[in-house]
Amino acid sequence: MIMEFKEQCIQALEEKKLFEESGHKTRFKELMDCYSDYPFFSRGLCKCMYLSAWDEEHFAIMLGILTELALGREKNTEEMRRQGEELAMEHMDGNSYIYQMSNAFLDGKKFELPQGTQIEPEFAYIIQKAQEAAEVIENI
Repeated sequence: MIMEFKEQCIQALEEKKLFEESGHKTRFKELMDCYSDYPFFSRGLCKCMYLSAWDEEHFAIMLGILTELALGREKNTEEMRRQGEELAMEHMDGNSYIYQMSNAFLDGKKFELPQGTQIEPEFAYIIQKAQEAAEVIENI
C-alpha cells in the first residue's frame, strides 16, 4: 500500500526529530487530518501547519483560519495570506517574522530573515526549525 502524503510527512518530520514535543506533533497531525483533503491544501500550507503547530496560540489562529476556508469552500489560501499580512503588521516582535515566513511558504518561496535582523532567540530557533521542516516537506 502506498503511504499517503500526510503519513509520509509526519514520519519524515519525526525521523528528522523536528517535532519539539508531543503536543507539537499532535497539533500538526490534527491539522493534517482535518484539512489535507481540501482543495486549498498545498505543500506551502503544510509548512504553515508545521509552523503554527509549534504552540497553542498559533495553532488556534491557524485552526480558525482553516475552518473559515473550509466553510467558505475556498479553493486557495488567498484569504489566509491576506490575514497573515495583517497579523505580520500587528506584531513588532519575532511573531511578525513568523507570519512573514508563513506567507512565503504560501507563495512557494524560501524565507530568509533580512540581513542584520535582531530577533528574540526563541523566534530565531523556531524559524530555523521551520526552515528545516520546509526542506523535508518539499522533498516528500
